[in-house]
Amino acid sequence: MVRSPSLPRKTPSGPGRTVLTGSGRPFRLAVPPVSGILRIRLVAVCVALAVATFLLFCWGVSVGDYPIGLAEVTKALAGSGDPGTLLVVRELRLPRAVVGLLVGTAFGISGALFQTMTRNPLASPDMIGLTEGAGTAVVAGIVFGWSGGLGTQSLGLLGALTTALLVYVLAWRRGTTGYRIILVGIGLAWICTSATDYLVARGGRFEAQAALGWLVGNLNGRAWDQVPPLAAAMALLVPAALMLGRLTRTLQLGDDVAAGLGTPVQPVRLALLLTGVGLVAFGTAAAGPIAFVALAAPQIAQRLTRTAWPPPVASGLTGALVVLSSDLIARKLIPGTEMPVGIVTGVLGAPVLLWLLIRANRAGSGG
Repeated sequence: MVRSPSLPRKTPSGPGRTVLTGSGRPFRLAVPPVSGILRIRLVAVCVALAVATFLLFCWGVSVGDYPIGLAEVTKALAGSGDPGTLLVVRELRLPRAVVGLLVGTAFGISGALFQTMTRNPLASPDMIGLTEGAGTAVVAGIVFGWSGGLGTQSLGLLGALTTALLVYVLAWRRGTTGYRIILVGIGLAWICTSATDYLVARGGRFEAQAALGWLVGNLNGRAWDQVPPLAAAMALLVPAALMLGRLTRTLQLGDDVAAGLGTPVQPVRLALLLTGVGLVAFGTAAAGPIAFVALAAPQIAQRLTRTAWPPPVASGLTGALVVLSSDLIARKLIPGTEMPVGIVTGVLGAPVLLWLLIRANRAGSGG
């Protein structure tokens, strides 16, 4: 009995592209543009996040042993005010706030890129080994005396790039998939963690204390000399991330459909990987591997904007808001003690990770 070939399904009229399915038949795929309401909500959320981040930035600068009002802080940021206030704000407190702002933005955008690239909300630099790789390289520099200034930034970038290259090569099998990238990254993360523990145990007392203080994620003692490398990297990588964000929409439809729509899947995925690695590498080198920011910030931004994927701008602003608020909590929670910011983000981010795991398990995608 000869079966008649199945007729292609009709698709709604409107903008779209004709792609070829696995059987070689043409298929009309409708790809509607982003609605105006969604765009308005996205812009409104980004504006609200930017305002909240600026207010929290000023509040963080005003907090310290020498309290300064918000009005005096804004005047000092504009270059006016008495000399004592200018010294405290612009030389002592502003570098810490600027590093926190830049690091949070870098982690948020990097997490959005990785979660979009792999189509998995659990994919983030600190889950697939990139943060651990950068940490291993920087700790090795601390233990063996290679770090300091730009050397720390270079070591962080080298460690993250090396780990990313290993992840990409080991996950390659006629291309890469998000699932293989995550599995290989988790394995390399444990290898890097073990190597870091060995280096800390081998180092002397001073080196071990410096490495442990850096590994937990810390903004204490940040100075202006740590800002230029991070700012220069973000000036180059953030525009690249925004440009790549235009191509990632089709990746949400799957590799086959994205290729049919004309998207070069593997080059785009490699470009996303390199951009995300650069952001997390310089951020980690400046403030240490601040936990869960790259994981939680894109998910929070996605739910605020109600988009189908984590938007990079909103994710970066959310990451900055998370880091600045966590740093403020770390400084105010225990009077007279400044805890590392990574402790607070770890406490706040662990429930988010558990929630994502439970949600993935209920959806049938948790393994």
